[in-house]
Amino acid sequence: MDETNGRDMAERARTLTFVVGTGRCGSTALSRVLRLHPEVLSVSELIASVEPGALPEQPLTGGEFWQLLASSRPFADRMVREGAPLPEHLYPGVAGGRFSATGGGIPALCLTTLPHLTDEPDALFDALEPVLAGRGRAPVAEHYRALFAALAAHIEAGRAEAEHTEAEHTGGEGPLRAVVERSGFSLGSVPRLRAAFPEARFVHLYRDGPDCALSMSRHAGFRLLRTAAQAEEGSEEQEIAAALGELTADDGFDLRGVLERPVPVERFGALWSGMITEGLAHLADVPAELRASLSYEDLLDAPEPELTALARHIGVEPHPAWLKSASALLDGARRGASAALPPPERARLAESCAPGM
Repeated sequence: MDETNGRDMAERARTLTFVVGTGRCGSTALSRVLRLHPEVLSVSELIASVEPGALPEQPLTGGEFWQLLASSRPFADRMVREGAPLPEHLYPGVAGGRFSATGGGIPALCLTTLPHLTDEPDALFDALEPVLAGRGRAPVAEHYRALFAALAAHIEAGRAEAEHTEAEHTGGEGPLRAVVERSGFSLGSVPRLRAAFPEARFVHLYRDGPDCALSMSRHAGFRLLRTAAQAEEGSEEQEIAAALGELTADDGFDLRGVLERPVPVERFGALWSGMITEGLAHLADVPAELRASLSYEDLLDAPEPELTALARHIGVEPHPAWLKSASALLDGARRGASAALPPPERARLAESCAPGM
């Protein structure tokens, strides 16, 4: 077997799973948990960072695909310049990073995906370019699979080097057998993900509606989304989200004023309910053997059995050492926040969440 065929077989052997949800449902914590698993390539916020246009229907050249990953997103850059970066965007906190929101923009791939995997995202970004940009024209899913294979090869090479030098090696780390991509605000993307990746498995991570909606109300991205939706009544949330990039690219747009404008918390409850009801309809079309559900509250209450079921669904072993370290990472203090709201506000929020609940 030649080396190229060996790589192709290894790539096909990896399972691919998308964790989907409304956002603010505990999915960032789940990405961190999955990153601890020795057989999982945890891909955080890739699709969300590359949107809009992350899944074009027409084939792309490798150069066009690389441009999709390497170009910046006006919305993310503007939030950084305003001093309100989204908490899931890790690159603004990278020491010595050469990209900036004021100096040409931060590449979409660097916003979260690469800093989630390495302390040297710029070096990994540079290493990926010749691998991906030189590919021929192909469906976008094939380019993403090549990206996953390159990321897996980078991690496996790093482990081999660590084992050779006996530095930071924990043992028991074999090849990566599963790729798990997790993006917030992704329930509406299920049909497009299924069309591009028909073999993919799905995990719907969900959280108590009032708690999730309250968390949305405190998140700059969701606040901007809801305020924009007030002016675009009747438009799809995904369409409004896609338009935010163009809106925030205009420095004359009063982003700070919009972020500080009061928005009743029940509007976020309505947002949550709409995303859940629409998303469950999309997930119902996924074959039963390819989909699973995971409650954030159940994950906090009984992490080991929930993570065991998750591991088996994505195609890896629930190693005891992973279960122990993953359980320690989860923060049970984040639940039940909506119970502290004043009773009238809590009642309005509960009513707005009722359809999704």
